[in-house]
Amino acid sequence: MRSLDHLVLTVADVRATVGFYVDLLGMEERTFSGRTALHLGDQKINLHEAGREFEPKALRPTPGSGDLCFVVDGPIEDVARAITEAGVTIEEGPVDRTGARGPMRSVYLRDPDQNLVELAAYPRA
Repeated sequence: MRSLDHLVLTVADVRATVGFYVDLLGMEERTFSGRTALHLGDQKINLHEAGREFEPKALRPTPGSGDLCFVVDGPIEDVARAITEAGVTIEEGPVDRTGARGPMRSVYLRDPDQNLVELAAYPRA
């Protein structure tokens, strides 16, 4: 294997999810074949509306079952401040964590479906 291309989130309301990830987190909305995706760099999140999932699908697609981590440009305290100023509650953090590339600082929040969203900043080299 080489990398992650995309993942799928099952959501209750596609428009609410797009608003959160595009307006708050800066992702880009794109449509393809009548479907909606959120793009970030070379990866994307395909959105499936609960009860109208694209086949094949996960065995038990459920809104709110996701736990995602995104790398952001730090410092994480600045990211946390911007999130709070946007009226979104920080559930935990900033806290020290270990990511795929080593030590990082993270904050945790929830998207409209209550998926756990971790925003993490690696120290600058």
